[in-house]
Amino acid sequence: MAALVESHDWSATPLGDRAGWPVSLRNTVAMMLASRHAMCLAWGPSLTFLYNDAYAGFLGPRHPMALGDSLPEVWWDVWPDIKPLLEAALAGQATWSEDLHLVMERNGVPEDTWWSFSYSPLYDDDGNVAGMIDIVSDMTTKVQVERRQAFHLRLEHALRTLADPQEVQAVAARLLGEHLGAQRVTYAEDNGDGRTATVTRGYVDGVPAMEGLYRYDEFSPELAPLLRTGKPVFCNDTARYLKGRRDLLDTCARLQIGATLNVPLVKDEQLVAQLAIHYRAPHPFLPTEIALAGEVAERTWAAVERAKVHVALRESEARYRTLFEALDAGFAVVEMVYDDDGQPLDYRFVEVNPAFEKQTGLTGAPGRLARDLVPGLERHWAETYGHVARTGDPVRFENGSDAMGRWFDVHALRVGDPAQHRVAILFNDISARRAAEQQLRSLNERLEQQVAERTIELRRFRDVVDATTSPICAFDLDGRVVAFNKAQSAEFKRVFGVDVRVGDDLAALLPEDQGPVIRAMMARALAGETYTVIEEFGDPDLAKPYWQVTYTPLRDEAGDVVGAFHLAVDITGRLRAETELAAAQEALRQSQKMEAMGSLTGGVAHDFNNLLTPIFGSLDLLQRRGLGGEREQRLIAGAIQSAERAKTLVQRLLAFARRQPLQPMPVDVSALVAGMADLVASTSGPQTRVIVDGAEGLPAAFADPNQLEMAILNLCVNARDAMPDGGRLTMTTRAATLTRGHPSGLPAGRYICLSVADTGTGMDADTLNRAVEPFFSTKGIGKGTGLGLSMVHGLAAQLGGALTIDSEVGLGTDIRLWLPATDERSVATPRNETTGNTLTAGLALVVDDEPAVRASTADMMIDLGFEVVEAASAEDALSAVGHALSPDVLVTDHLMPGMNGTDLARELRRRRPALRVLIVSGYADVESVAPDLPRLVKPFRQAELAAALSEAGVVTATPA
Repeated sequence: MAALVESHDWSATPLGDRAGWPVSLRNTVAMMLASRHAMCLAWGPSLTFLYNDAYAGFLGPRHPMALGDSLPEVWWDVWPDIKPLLEAALAGQATWSEDLHLVMERNGVPEDTWWSFSYSPLYDDDGNVAGMIDIVSDMTTKVQVERRQAFHLRLEHALRTLADPQEVQAVAARLLGEHLGAQRVTYAEDNGDGRTATVTRGYVDGVPAMEGLYRYDEFSPELAPLLRTGKPVFCNDTARYLKGRRDLLDTCARLQIGATLNVPLVKDEQLVAQLAIHYRAPHPFLPTEIALAGEVAERTWAAVERAKVHVALRESEARYRTLFEALDAGFAVVEMVYDDDGQPLDYRFVEVNPAFEKQTGLTGAPGRLARDLVPGLERHWAETYGHVARTGDPVRFENGSDAMGRWFDVHALRVGDPAQHRVAILFNDISARRAAEQQLRSLNERLEQQVAERTIELRRFRDVVDATTSPICAFDLDGRVVAFNKAQSAEFKRVFGVDVRVGDDLAALLPEDQGPVIRAMMARALAGETYTVIEEFGDPDLAKPYWQVTYTPLRDEAGDVVGAFHLAVDITGRLRAETELAAAQEALRQSQKMEAMGSLTGGVAHDFNNLLTPIFGSLDLLQRRGLGGEREQRLIAGAIQSAERAKTLVQRLLAFARRQPLQPMPVDVSALVAGMADLVASTSGPQTRVIVDGAEGLPAAFADPNQLEMAILNLCVNARDAMPDGGRLTMTTRAATLTRGHPSGLPAGRYICLSVADTGTGMDADTLNRAVEPFFSTKGIGKGTGLGLSMVHGLAAQLGGALTIDSEVGLGTDIRLWLPATDERSVATPRNETTGNTLTAGLALVVDDEPAVRASTADMMIDLGFEVVEAASAEDALSAVGHALSPDVLVTDHLMPGMNGTDLARELRRRRPALRVLIVSGYADVESVAPDLPRLVKPFRQAELAAALSEAGVVTATPA
C-alpha cells in the first residue's frame, strides 16, 4: 500500500499533489501505512479514502480502486449504518463499536458481517477536525462461532423432551430457519420409491408452506441421483441455473424458491430423508451454513427416529391391551415349572384374558398351576410349552384334552426374557368344529375327486391371469369389480394410491376428472363393443402414465352381455421414447442446417469476394481519378458505400460460421475499450450516458483486435437501439478464473470478461433463446441484418471463448464476451516478418485465376508505380520466372487450380530470396497461408493494397 500511495496520481483527487499535503496528514498516513493493524482514514470535505495493507483484505474487489475515492462511494452498501458514527468523529467525538452487524457486498452478493472498530477525529495543522481515522477488526468468524454454539444449545434443549416426530421436525426447522434467516425449512422423509418424499411440518416466513407429497423431479431431474450420493446439493440462484426450463422455473416461482440447499440423510446406502433450506431471493451458501445444515439434519433425524420409537411403543402397548381385552380367542401367559433335571413338570398362569374362561370353562386361573386347575391334565401340554420356552421356537397345533373334554386350536410362542421361561398361548375351543369335521369328512371324500379336477382347471387359468404383467380387471353390468389380477392391484395402488377390492365401483375410485371418462369407456364395452383406446390415467401426485386399454365384453351361454373386462398396457416409456426420438431428429436437422449454412457461407465468400474485388478496384479508380461530374462522383461514392456494406455482410456471415480469417494476438482489452469510448459516445447520442469501467493490471486476451473492435461496436449499437429514450451504457472489463467450467460450455481456465450492459427494453425468454440466430432481428425490416450478435457469437467461439446474455424485460441487457487470457504481453498492432530493407516499386508479378480480379489488381499496381506482368496460374508464373522474368514483388491469389499461392511464394523465394511477397485470398479458410507471409483479404481498395505492400517492405509511388 505504501507503494500504491507513492505512485497514485493525487493531483486528480481533492487532496491534490502530495507535496502540498498538511504535515498532520502526511504523518498520519505514514503511521497508518507502517502499522500491522487494519486501519483507514478519510480526509477533507470529500472524505478522500486511504488505507494500509492490513485493511486492504477487507475491501475485496474494491481494492485497489478504493484508494483516493470518496469514503461514501467506497462503502456505499453500509453507508447508512456508519454515517452517524462518522459524523460524530468529524464533530470531534471518538466512537467505539463492538461486534457491529453490517450487511455488505463481499463476494458479489450481500453477506452478514460483524466488526469492532473505533472512529477518531483527525486534526489539521491548525488544530481543526479535518477527517477521521478508523482502527478495525473483522469479528465475523468469532460471532458466527458463538452464534453457532448458542444455536446448538437451543436445539439440543428444545429437542430433548419432544416425543412427537412431527413436533421434532417443526421445532428443528423453525430454529434453523430463524438462525439462518431463511424463508422456508422443511424436513422430508423419502417414501422408499426413489422418486417422492413427504413433508409433514416445517418452518415458513412469508412464503407458501410445503406439506404433503412431492416428486424430486418437480425441482430438477438431477436432484434424486445427487441426493443419493449423500452430499449436500445447493443452488445459489435457481432462476439462473434453471434458465430455459419453464416447468421447473414455474415450480420454484410458485413456491418462491430463489435459492435452495438440500442436505440428504443416507443410511445403509438408502436415502431416508432430507433437510431443505429455501431463500426467496438468490443467496450464496457459505461452507459454514452447509456444515451447520448437515449437523442439524443428522440431529433431527436421530430425534425423529427416537420419537418414532416412543410413539410406536405407546401405540403397541395400547393395541396390545385393547386386543387382549377384546379378543374372542382365549389368551394366557404361563410360566414353566421344571424339575431338578430340567424337565418340564407344570406351568403357572401369569395372566389370562376375559375370553379364557369362555374357551376353557376354568375360573381363577392367574397364579395357579395348570394341574391344580385341571387334575389329570395330560403331560403333553407341559412338554410342548416347555420346548417352546427352552428353544424359542413357536408352535401352531390342534390337540384335545380328555381331562377337559375339549379340543383346542393353539398357537404358542416364547415371550419376555428367556430366563423367565414364559410362554404366550393363543387358543380357541374347536370342539364343535371337530365334530362337524368328522361329519363332513365322508362327504368331502366323495366330492374330492370332482373338486380336484375343477380346481386344477381353475388354478391353471388363475395362474395364467396372475402371471400376466398387464393389469386385467373384470366388472359387472353396474361397473363393480368382480375379479382382477395381481398386476391390476399393484398398478392401481401405484398410480392412484388406492387398494382395489372385489365389489368396488371402479370409476368411483378415480379422481373426479377421470371417473366419468372411464365410466363412458366401460359403458361402450357393456354395450357389446370390443375396442382399444390410449388414455392418460393416474393421480398427478403419484404417477400419471399413458395406457393402451383394450375392452372386451363378457357373455353368458346365451350370448347376453353379463359384464366386461379390460387389459391395460403402460406405454408411457414407448411414447416418451418416440418423443425423445422426434426431439433428437429435430436437433439433428437444426445442426445439419447450421453446418450447411457454415459450409455454404465459406464457399460463397470466395466467389462473392472475387466479384467484389474488381468492383472495388474499378470504383476506387474512378473515384481517385475524379472522372465525370459531381453527379457521377456522387453515384460512384454511393456504389462504393454499397460495396462496403456487402463486404461487411460477408464478414459477418463468416464470423457467424466461425470461418473468418483472424490474426489473434495478445490484446490489452481495457485499453482497447477505453480507446473506443469517444467513438461509442458519439455513436450513441447525447441521451445515452456511456460508462467505461476497465480494470487495471489485467492479463492480455488472445484475440484479433480489429475483429474485437467491430464486435464491441456491434454490441454498443444494439445497446443504443434498445434505449430509444436514452439510458446508461456500461462497458466493463474484468479477469475471471473458472475452476469448474461455465454454463455456456466454457472449460475451466483464465478468461477476460468484457461486458456491454444497457438499461433498455430487455428481452423476453423467446427473444433471448433466438438472439444469436443468424438473420433474427427485432429492429424491423431495413433496420438491421440480424447478423450483429451472430457475428460476435461466432467470433467468440472461433477464439475459444463464449458469448453469454442476461436480460429481463424492462430492466435491460448484459452481454458478456469471454476471451481466453494469455501471459504474453499485448502488442499495439500485428506485424508480419519481412526480410531485408524496404524496396521501391519495381517489377510486379500479379497471379490470379480470375481474369477480372487479376486485371483490377494489375491496374492498381500500375497506379502505384509498378511495372506489371500478369499470370493466370502458379504454373504460368513459375514458367515466366523460368524464362528469365525477374520480378521484385509477387502479388498472388492463395486458392487457385493446381499449386496454391503459398506454395508458389515459397518456391519463388527459394529461387529469389529478396523477393517481396503478398498473399491475397477471398476464401474464408486461410489456415494454410503461412503466418510469416504478409496477406490481404479480398475485396480491397488501392489504399489497402498499398498499406499491405508497405507492411511487406515495399515503398509505393502513391502513399496508402
